[in-house]
Amino acid sequence: MNFAAIDFETANRFHGSVCALGLVIVEQGQIVKKISKLVRPKELFFEYYNVKIHGITEEQVKNELEFNELWPEILPLLEGRIILAHNASFDMSVLRNVLLQYDLPCPSFSHACTVKIARKTWPELMSHRLNSVAEHLGIEFQHHDALEDAIACAKIAVRACELHKVHTVQGLAEKLQIKISSIDSQKPLSFKPYFWNLRYPAPGDVVPDCHDFDPE
Repeated sequence: MNFAAIDFETANRFHGSVCALGLVIVEQGQIVKKISKLVRPKELFFEYYNVKIHGITEEQVKNELEFNELWPEILPLLEGRIILAHNASFDMSVLRNVLLQYDLPCPSFSHACTVKIARKTWPELMSHRLNSVAEHLGIEFQHHDALEDAIACAKIAVRACELHKVHTVQGLAEKLQIKISSIDSQKPLSFKPYFWNLRYPAPGDVVPDCHDFDPE
């Protein structure tokens, strides 16, 4: 079975604020390539809730490359592949938004969600969150580390294929009656990036009224 598994972490509620990327390439059921990147968001603004989840801070990424500088390395790895993610709607939204943000070319690829695969494969589980499924399968990983999450996602897909005795993600999706969605590089992305709630200013627009501060 050949596919890629991807995971993003974001700096704030804007889905284009990528601060970490994990990507693994699977060929014949084995992970053959791993990519782990810290990413400087275009707007260097981190929200408390996001930092609490993944532990990545502004200080850690302020000198890293932005997504548009990494994209030439990532694009060829996604083009023409099936991409898996755990809760793929989130990761695909992040990818779409960051591509729109930088006006970057979109690859042609298909994608499917391992949450849906897990629900159909292990319906007895109370939760199908990544850590819950991984624990059930004995997969050890560091949750909310982008590469570790991508690896766990890939292992879940491989285990599901083995359990259902299929050799491709397409075969697995057909057996479980799960939809594989497609993105065509020839078609423009059809929705606009996330907009901040109009009741609040965008982070970049928040400036002090004066510059004379007491450091104490």
